[in-house]
Amino acid sequence: MQSRLRRGAAVLLAGTLIPLAAAQPGAQAALAGVTTSAGTSAGTSAGTGAGILAAAFVRAATAYEVPRDLLVALAYAETHLDGHGGEPSASGGYGVMHLVSNPSNHALERAATLTGKPVATLKSDPAANIAGGAAVLRAHADELGLGAAARKDPAQWYQAVAEYGGAASADVARLYADTVYDLLAAGVRATTPAGETVTVPARAVQPERGPYAKAKDLDAPNTLAAAATDYPGAAWAAASSSNYAVSSRPSSDAIDRIVIHVTQGSYAGTISWFQNPSAKVSAHYVVKSSNGAITQMVREKDRAFHAGDYNRRSVGIEHEGYVSDASWFTDAMYRSSAALTRNIADRYGIPKDRSHIVGHNEVPGADHTDPGSHWNWTTYMQYVTGGGTTPANPHTPEEVCGSGYKVIDKAALGSAGTVYLLYNSGNGYNCVATIKATSLGTATATSAYLEVQGKARVTDSGSFAYYAGPVRAAAADKCVRWGGKAGSAVYDSPFEHCG
Repeated sequence: MQSRLRRGAAVLLAGTLIPLAAAQPGAQAALAGVTTSAGTSAGTSAGTGAGILAAAFVRAATAYEVPRDLLVALAYAETHLDGHGGEPSASGGYGVMHLVSNPSNHALERAATLTGKPVATLKSDPAANIAGGAAVLRAHADELGLGAAARKDPAQWYQAVAEYGGAASADVARLYADTVYDLLAAGVRATTPAGETVTVPARAVQPERGPYAKAKDLDAPNTLAAAATDYPGAAWAAASSSNYAVSSRPSSDAIDRIVIHVTQGSYAGTISWFQNPSAKVSAHYVVKSSNGAITQMVREKDRAFHAGDYNRRSVGIEHEGYVSDASWFTDAMYRSSAALTRNIADRYGIPKDRSHIVGHNEVPGADHTDPGSHWNWTTYMQYVTGGGTTPANPHTPEEVCGSGYKVIDKAALGSAGTVYLLYNSGNGYNCVATIKATSLGTATATSAYLEVQGKARVTDSGSFAYYAGPVRAAAADKCVRWGGKAGSAVYDSPFEHCG
């Protein structure tokens, strides 16, 4: 996707997400609040505008009765708190709050009406943009009938957040809102381009999804039309038929290139944009920054509109983020994308080298800059060729649950981990543990639960470095429901393993 940088502007190493590394969730609460990069309190002035953006979030949250932490998490999900100098995203979103203006979403114009601020100001002034985002989010809440008491509870805002994303489908709207609530659970520590640090303390919120509870979970691999995906680890969300050309590759055209892109937008926003018939662009795959989740949107046999002269001969992979901001390019993204690239290369006999695995900026005739200078080609190609090693989780489900427990079932949580069901024949107890596979040693949103039929569900949920659990319950002669979550991937079993 095309990079939308200011002409002649210096490339910035913008806001970096620093996952809160304590293994125990409670240890993260101490980081709540706002500081400058030098540690100055946001309430004081260091002569450099300390706390300006943080104060804008507080003012907007107060004025429109939106939970402050939710507002920051939404902004971080969209832009990592980088307004990109007023330049639009690929889907026409502006500023820290990504106020969109395109043929199907007029959030920017709505914000202007609600706040009385000019569109130009909303595009370029961060404080005005934050106020505009809060106003639009509150308007969605009002339309949903969210009263004053409910507005104080972040869990009640889920549907309003889903609407804010302007998604083309309920499935993508759920993906958008889940991303925001995952950030609330994990906590946020973001540094803005101006050097101000804004944090959100980690806290688990069980959102009220309402009708979106019935939507498909795009972060769970192959939840949609598994047969449609060419890569087993991908979910499926079809791009609009206006945004690609039906073909019969490789019999019609040989596939001998893989093109690496950066979305210039968020994961959910990009998926939604490719489903918008007015976009006239698409890629075969989109990769998520935080956990490496993959969604396929165009079959490899068909020609996605992503790389000009290379459309006929290539497979395109979009990566969530912005060219100017290195914080989007996580190890989880590199590893997941590299595994996808390796799989594609093996299936089509494409050499795993930089002549055949190229950036969008390297396509002949391209005027795009992605993936940009922050993309680490050395690391990426090491992972593609197998030169990089994946660290193993030092903990096993048997160790977590304890002596006597044996694994009787398991379910993959995308590339982020695995949830295990164990049983101890000696005492008749089941146990559930979720073992992470990515972001090891870093506290990220993880959970495990066990529900014995006829009894209340027991859940261990929070931000954990290696695993969630153990969750144990007596279940002899009973059916159990079990599951868990790692990152954004979720597994929920039916009642099973009876007796």
